[in-house]
Amino acid sequence: MLIISIKNIDKKMQHTHARNLLRECLRKLNIPENAEISQGAHGKPFLTSYPVYFNLSHADGIAACITADTECGIDCEKVRSFPPRVMKRVFSENELRLAEKTPAHERDLMFFRLWTLKEAFVKAIGRGISYPMKTVEFSFAEDRIITGAKGFTFKQYIIHGEYVVSIAVEQKSENF
Repeated sequence: MLIISIKNIDKKMQHTHARNLLRECLRKLNIPENAEISQGAHGKPFLTSYPVYFNLSHADGIAACITADTECGIDCEKVRSFPPRVMKRVFSENELRLAEKTPAHERDLMFFRLWTLKEAFVKAIGRGISYPMKTVEFSFAEDRIITGAKGFTFKQYIIHGEYVVSIAVEQKSENF
């Protein structure tokens, strides 16, 4: 299950809003609101007593939640100017070339398309940005996401050209 919400709320409330989305997803799965949430070795939250995986993300004006029957990760971002040094630190050589060939007026969007896919993946595997992000590579062929990351399905949503939401779900899930 995926829920995305676009709201103009302050940064303090974004985390609370994302948690509320999680509670809504869990309610639809008949999981009690007070279900215990623990953290894995790298800080990834999980439900202690239920076989449901989830992940949250929030950014300026957007929050997103995903639940699945396998490991999953989600990242959302508002498209804005990006710091080029970040691109050089986390993108592979092929991704850098892809970004460089992208027309200047679409480069910010391309950055966040690649960035959110990487983030969703490292969140799905429970490592976060401690994972060597250059080692997972993405590109696009028409509407398809191309990657060497084995065992995961990726989807991406571009909302009004202003937000990017990317999802990574372990492939053994039949409910994605």
